[in-house]
Amino acid sequence: MEVKPQIRYLKELEKVVYDKEWFKKAKNSPLYYIFRGLKEKNNLRYDITIIPPRMLGKEFVKTKGHYHFGNFGELYKVLAGEGIFLMQKRDLSDAYFVKAKKGDFVKIPPNYGHTIINPSKKILKIANWVSKECQSDYKTIEKMKGFCYYYTIDGWIKNENYKKIPKLKQRKPSKEMPKKLKFLYG
Repeated sequence: MEVKPQIRYLKELEKVVYDKEWFKKAKNSPLYYIFRGLKEKNNLRYDITIIPPRMLGKEFVKTKGHYHFGNFGELYKVLAGEGIFLMQKRDLSDAYFVKAKKGDFVKIPPNYGHTIINPSKKILKIANWVSKECQSDYKTIEKMKGFCYYYTIDGWIKNENYKKIPKLKQRKPSKEMPKKLKFLYG
């Protein structure tokens, strides 16, 4: 069975892009490709996302980003390239990022929104396992015009649409797949 990618276009990120002036003049074009449901096992779905290198004006290309409805987590593995996984807790008590490269695992805890950034000149290819029951909430991030931080050519910039922004911390990726996957099931 051949799985066709869901293509995420620039216009779909209009509400979450940092550089609004650049966006006004930008042509709508594909940003990244999501191959959903390549495998299924134990009520989990395996997807692959490919994010080519690109700049969104002053900001590095990223996924639209979302929270999960319910108490679901997600697990990523970097297959090629390098990425930055930006996470923020739904109640904004915590925000952190993980820089990951080929072979690294990144765990998205329940109740954390996440976006993935390609800060390099190479294609970023990532795989993820997520519950088939999990639903994504994009509207909360759109309403705030993105996550509480943007990653730009000038580094991290706070999103001023948030009243409360936690200090951004860095955490390390895991070199091994977690042994316990209960966090994926909600």
